[in-house]
Amino acid sequence: MHALFLMVLWAGLWPAHSSGHTIETLMDNVLVLKVPYDVATKVLVPLSCGEAYTNQRVVWKKDGEWIKPPLEGNQVQVEVKEMDGGNYSCHLGPDGDYLNHTVILIQLDTANRNVILEKTSSDIGPIHCSAPNYNGSFHCTWKRTKLRESASVLLVKAQRNSENLSCELYADGSGMQCQEASCSYKEEQHRINLIVYLYIHSYLEVYNTLFYLRDIVRPDKLPNLRSIQKEVSWSYPDSWEKPCTYFGLQFQVKEVRKGLSCDSVDHIMINETQEMKYKLNSKTKHEFCVRAQDKHSQGLYGPWSSCTVNKKGQECVPSLQP
Repeated sequence: MHALFLMVLWAGLWPAHSSGHTIETLMDNVLVLKVPYDVATKVLVPLSCGEAYTNQRVVWKKDGEWIKPPLEGNQVQVEVKEMDGGNYSCHLGPDGDYLNHTVILIQLDTANRNVILEKTSSDIGPIHCSAPNYNGSFHCTWKRTKLRESASVLLVKAQRNSENLSCELYADGSGMQCQEASCSYKEEQHRINLIVYLYIHSYLEVYNTLFYLRDIVRPDKLPNLRSIQKEVSWSYPDSWEKPCTYFGLQFQVKEVRKGLSCDSVDHIMINETQEMKYKLNSKTKHEFCVRAQDKHSQGLYGPWSSCTVNKKGQECVPSLQP
């Protein structure tokens, strides 16, 4: 993973060429032009090479090519039509050295029309976050749509109550790992606010999600699944917080026919317990499944652990199914 430094966003707004458009400074060398979704636009965007070059002969390129007719001056305006942003670089004279640059990205000023990331369902957005416990570490992932697989992450920002969280972006840009320096015993008063900026060519999309850590905690698989005299037992995950009396878990147990997944709705038995053991009832060969959730928040269930019970119900051999 490559470290991604979280940057404080500030919005320096200039009046745009026409009503309904805004220009924001997102970060160093990046301007965002917000335009309406269904309106043809032509906006004049002001650019500056920098105060240090006020008395120099400054000439501009767009995406590495000289602008025609030549565009000269330390302070200039460029006309951006529709989605035609780009990388504007300033140089010392027509044959001079590179001095500075500004990237203009276009963001459509509309909701629910994003196309870069996949949205799996109506109630779950394109960003999926989870944590194995309450120690402040969590990760978030997303998936690009097939037509936007080349999109890149420009910036991420994770905050709680205006305090930045330390995060690292995955090398392939498909997610991030964050760590909050907080006490596991502290009651959450404010949500975590996560913002992800992705772009493809000159097109920018912004994704935002808000959550409490307790909403995304999902215990790991339960280890040490074994059976003695028709009773299956298990242990708390090694990653779960201690003491277990304070961070208690409850368990969902399930019996399904041999060959079926633990997620199958066709089950022999399904039940809940707060004990770390369960008496086998079925006398046929079947799969025994168990998973955990936080007893107090009753949040997300963790993944299933399972074992195969023999016909006599005397032995439960750990299985490899997810």
